[in-house]
Amino acid sequence: MSARTAFCALALACLGATQPAEFDDPDPSQAAWAERCEAWDDWNKPGPAFRIYGNSWYVGTCGISAILIAGSDGHVLIDGGTVKGADLIAANIAAAGFDIRDVKVILFSHEHDDHVGGLAKLQELSGAVVLSSKGARTTMETGGPSSDDPQRAIANRFDPVRVAGIAEDNMAVQVGDLSIIGWETPGHTPGAMSWQWQARSAHGNPAMTINYIDSLSPISADEYRFSDHPAYVAQFRAGLERMKSIGCGILVTPHPSASAMEVRIAQGGLVEDRSACFEYVDAAGKRLDARLAKEADSGEAAE
Repeated sequence: MSARTAFCALALACLGATQPAEFDDPDPSQAAWAERCEAWDDWNKPGPAFRIYGNSWYVGTCGISAILIAGSDGHVLIDGGTVKGADLIAANIAAAGFDIRDVKVILFSHEHDDHVGGLAKLQELSGAVVLSSKGARTTMETGGPSSDDPQRAIANRFDPVRVAGIAEDNMAVQVGDLSIIGWETPGHTPGAMSWQWQARSAHGNPAMTINYIDSLSPISADEYRFSDHPAYVAQFRAGLERMKSIGCGILVTPHPSASAMEVRIAQGGLVEDRSACFEYVDAAGKRLDARLAKEADSGEAAE
């Protein structure tokens, strides 16, 4: 079942979504966020909501991203922060001028508690459906990491989430006039996904592509060796190559500082940068190469 089919099959009423007052891009609140938030800040430190571009808003905390994409027939939320962060995200949605009950679909980047720990609470507050990647569904429904997660031994449990359907690889999740394309990018976790959509400007300016690319970092528990899992490494590399080829507009990442968001805002705001996604993904690939080389040098990789 496609994500579109899974969503439409629920026959949700998505009418009369609230919209905030319009003003020219860029949002001056971007600068307020950069002044409030520091590099690699606390996951649950409050930061002001701001418009990324057009109908796309940052509603996360200083340390963890959450993205609201507003549509005339209902909104989409990507990522839900930690358990404590859920209330901060809900408050930011309201501060941006939206009603959380108009959020109809919730998506996520990857299935770790710092990004999905708050989804159960946000699902309860909004009444939205949650769509999961195939690789993350069991984790989302049980609240526990999968057996093939590199961080399984150190990953925290979180409140299980009711999953309504699957967001299929390279297919659009559609909510009214919104269309968000998801790609499977396993590596940091087995069920990780990255997202891309066209953000419509508030005042008729050209639409802008936004890329929400997952963490992509080869982090694991101490006993895990990527070299022992060649099929997983191959999937990891395939996802990296796909992200290099999809085209880039404004780059946003689940951890804001992973893509230097606070620096970019301070230097003039979040703007289109066609090389940013490639550079971000290329750096992740180099970290994976370094990790594999380290394992080989230590003699701990499987023979």
